[in-house]
Amino acid sequence: MTAELLQINSDIAPPLDPSSSLFSAREPALGRIGALETRLAVSRREIEAAQTIRYKIFVEEMGAKLPPQAMRLGRDIDSFDEICDHLIVLDTSIDGESHEQIVATYRILRHDVALANDGFYSASEFEIAPFLARHPGKKFMELGRSCVLPAYRTKRTVELLWQGNWAYALKHGLEVMFGCGSFPGRYPELHALALSFLHHNNLARDEWAVRALPQHHRHMDLMPPEAVNAKRALMAMPPLIKGYLRLGAMVGEGAVVDHDFGTTDVLIVLPVESISSRYLNYYGADAQRFAC
Repeated sequence: MTAELLQINSDIAPPLDPSSSLFSAREPALGRIGALETRLAVSRREIEAAQTIRYKIFVEEMGAKLPPQAMRLGRDIDSFDEICDHLIVLDTSIDGESHEQIVATYRILRHDVALANDGFYSASEFEIAPFLARHPGKKFMELGRSCVLPAYRTKRTVELLWQGNWAYALKHGLEVMFGCGSFPGRYPELHALALSFLHHNNLARDEWAVRALPQHHRHMDLMPPEAVNAKRALMAMPPLIKGYLRLGAMVGEGAVVDHDFGTTDVLIVLPVESISSRYLNYYGADAQRFAC
């Protein structure tokens, strides 16, 4: 989260209204592997539990600086939580209520919802408006706030998160996934190898081109192509970004340093039509691989 957005949201978003459409009906499970299940959050308590997990990862593990009220609450919270859907993974083997079983989360913002409100979150870092304008007939979904508790950072949990994202995209007819992917730390130079690899090999071009906002832009081409060892670069890549690349994702031009979250962000762009056939076959064109 950039300083500008933190300033805008310094008065923490109002409590979620349980009478809103968000809580109008129970959401079916989107997938299940053993005791793990993925679905959308359906109550205030589940969303607050997801925000608590985000706080544990971003603040306690990564050292992010949130607004004072968020720090007092012990929850990562902003105004976008009010309009987003919250994908969660639950470990149903844990005794207790559903909000006590949440072990991972993803935040999803649909195109129509963003247009009806204040736009997309990543517009605070990247030039999203011209990017969207080049695709007037397509429906976008923004992914963010990906968090998994340490004990659940396994292949099964990641598979369920992607199962949920894919099933959600199909349900709503969404055609492009995008969002910020983060490297740890405020110094892009420490990730010169990985950033240079992304710039030289995975840059979004032509109709998919998108740039960091000029005031935040940091160069990614920190090494010449001939100096970039692909194997070492992929080994140095954060697992989430590496996973996006395997699916067929591209990245925007320029990185952004998020001083409050202590990260170096790149914009991930993944048109559904570009998703690797290997993964479409794995999850199923109808998202039935891990369906309940």
